Amino acid sequence: MIKKGIRMKVYPGFEKEYEKRHNELWPEMRQMLKEHGAQSYSIFLDPETDFLFGYLEIEDEAKWNETASTEINQKWWKFMESVMETNPDHSPVTVDLLHVFDLFG
Repeated sequence: MIKKGIRMKVYPGFEKEYEKRHNELWPEMRQMLKEHGAQSYSIFLDPETDFLFGYLEIEDEAKWNETASTEINQKWWKFMESVMETNPDHSPVTVDLLHVFDLFG
């Protein structure tokens, strides 16, 4: 299993909408993530800065990277671009975080 941490940013005032959209995650999006090796995916919000911290556990980096080109992921990115910082291709602006410590495993 590979542990990944990423940082993203929600637009100020859109925190509740961001959370709502994820709480109503489309079943086909959930299935695609599972099919591409997502074992766990959690997102946390720092309300003081509007930064989001994503924590993922995946099976394989190459398989995970294929999610970007799926039709459902492209649709999700367009759906989310009004509430968070995105790149010109509609993907969220992300910063990979360095994994520096594990207490148990």
